[in-house]
Amino acid sequence: MNFTIETNLLAVAGITLLAVVSPGPDFAVILRNVLRSGRGPGLATALGIGCGVVVHVTYTLLGLGWLVARYAWLLTAVKYAGAAYLVWLGCSALLSRGDEPGRPQVPAPGVRADLRQAFRNGFLCNVLNPKTVLFFIALFTQVVAPGTPRIALVGIGAYIVLTHLAWFAFVVLVLTNPAALRVFNHWRRAVERGVGGCLVALGVTLAIDN
Repeated sequence: MNFTIETNLLAVAGITLLAVVSPGPDFAVILRNVLRSGRGPGLATALGIGCGVVVHVTYTLLGLGWLVARYAWLLTAVKYAGAAYLVWLGCSALLSRGDEPGRPQVPAPGVRADLRQAFRNGFLCNVLNPKTVLFFIALFTQVVAPGTPRIALVGIGAYIVLTHLAWFAFVVLVLTNPAALRVFNHWRRAVERGVGGCLVALGVTLAIDN
């Protein structure tokens, strides 16, 4: 591997890391699901986000990113679908009953359903984010050097997926440690409303952003 490719890979690694740790819809949906259902669904959400990234990596490596550039309506459709989904998630958090007496913090009977729903939340939030679509297209067409070996491209894709999984799993573990849970449980309703408002704002911003 020559110096140019090594430098290029380091640039990709740095850009990816900065993009992953920057707060956005994925972080907000993680926080929402942790508040509503706890660590297990939070980790399921992180896994869903990771699987969404797999989708982005796959179509980019297959060279299908040109479809978005050629048919702008595809990105527009993704944009509005993603915006509507974020608004729906935000409204569900805003309208949640919060910490009403008798409401279990982790509903035991529906654990499997919670995990499936949480996974779906993470997957759809990531895969329907048009900014993520553009990020991957830009990364693989403008940052990754032409002529990069196929095995290196696959390695880049794997790195991006694993970085997302590791970061959001770490976020879930931090948010569900005893100290954080005490704070969340005390301010549960206020935090849940704040997260809901952020999700709605992100959805509206996404819809009107050109």
